[in-house]
Amino acid sequence: MEARVEFIVIGGFAATLLGTARFTADLDVVYRRTEDNLARLVAALAPFEPYLRGAPPGLPFRFDVATLRHGLNFTLSTTAGLLDLLGEATGEGVFEKLLPDSEIEAVFGLEVRRVTLDRLIELKRAAGRVKDLEPIAELEALREEKLRASLGP
Repeated sequence: MEARVEFIVIGGFAATLLGTARFTADLDVVYRRTEDNLARLVAALAPFEPYLRGAPPGLPFRFDVATLRHGLNFTLSTTAGLLDLLGEATGEGVFEKLLPDSEIEAVFGLEVRRVTLDRLIELKRAAGRVKDLEPIAELEALREEKLRASLGP
């Protein structure tokens, strides 16, 4: 059953979908913060037992609509893997602002929305992290390669 959660894949997994060879251990998504979407998100993730990544075992944490409403960004461990659930990514990365710079792609038989190559580069630059310097260079090289390919021989 499809959960109809509105989100946009960003970060390393988006880079992989766009053609980089870089591996990422987590999934970064920016989610729409409407009440309906928060409820769908909680229902979709509940079976995967989301818990705050790095928090000590037994720390009280309730993954529900109220928690999402009162928070913004969550780094989670789930039974399916690591998830960075972002209400906003650095660089004006709220869902509504990213939506025009996103595309739908088939991933494991599902339609997934991910940021465009240009927007991903902007987001990584805005984050200003040293660890993003190599991925940015790789993404820029990929963009140049795609541009050359589109121009033809």
